[in-house]
Amino acid sequence: MADSKPHTHTAEVIWERGEQPFSDRRYSRKHTLRFDGGVEVAGSSSPHVVPVPMSDPQAVDPEEGFIAAIASCHMLWFLDIAARQGYVVDSYHDSALGVMGANADKKLWVASVTLQPQVRFAGPKQPTASELEALHHTAHAECFIANSVKTDIQVQPR
Repeated sequence: MADSKPHTHTAEVIWERGEQPFSDRRYSRKHTLRFDGGVEVAGSSSPHVVPVPMSDPQAVDPEEGFIAAIASCHMLWFLDIAARQGYVVDSYHDSALGVMGANADKKLWVASVTLQPQVRFAGPKQPTASELEALHHTAHAECFIANSVKTDIQVQPR
């Protein structure tokens, strides 16, 4: 059950120019994302937006991070709801897909995210297709991230 009291989360974004020029706009977009638990992840702009070598395709770009946050939040709620209903989940694998598009003001945005979770259950209690759909529906309704964005989010279990 979620705590209804306000609480905060922190993330640091750390970038330094170093010796590279800046005003020519050919500077590296690679940076570090540091989360409140101490984990550090390489970040960069998307190579679809800023070409390599100014972007690092092996780093996490904001769009990927956004899609991963939606997918991760959905999964965490799904696992919790499934456990409370007596299901035993053996594995959960989502291949989430985000699609960029132009909004009414012709600004690019992540217009849609499609979650494609494949869930394997153990034990005698197996959800029917409609029960599985209900689990995903409830997880989506409870997801903090899904409730925080206006992107169209679809769930298509595999």
